[in-house]
Amino acid sequence: MAAWWGSRSNVSPRLRLEVNAMRATFGNTFKLIVPDSGLVYWDGDVELNLLTLESPFHRLKIVYPGEYPNRPAEAYVLRPRIYSEKHQYEDGQLCLFNPKDGTQYGWNPSKSTAVTVAAWAVQWLYAYYTWRKTGDWPGIEERVDPNTPLPPRRR
Repeated sequence: MAAWWGSRSNVSPRLRLEVNAMRATFGNTFKLIVPDSGLVYWDGDVELNLLTLESPFHRLKIVYPGEYPNRPAEAYVLRPRIYSEKHQYEDGQLCLFNPKDGTQYGWNPSKSTAVTVAAWAVQWLYAYYTWRKTGDWPGIEERVDPNTPLPPRRR
């Protein structure tokens, strides 16, 4: 089965759309990396407008999974090294939306692009630094009742 993005010699219409959207939104901030093996990704430095930061620049990596666009691209902060107990997976991937929100407010394979994920990642960074300063993550968070019983395990 061919990759969703096509090949170096025959790029898919979806990847062309992705490249045009990223360039229109972010200019030359991100560079598309197409390795000889592995996943295609965007790499770039975004600048945050926060006076409290030692350096305003944050290197982001937006990775297209093999099942893209049926699965959303994944966002990682490469520099500075950031770890959050909230809204970040153990491998460093940022948790950018709640899948329960559906395609209206979350990932929509027919409308969302790497621009969506990159913009969410920048918003995540501002939320992260707000949380570090105030102790509250801005926005609506899903609250899990600790008394809710776990569903039965499948065998």
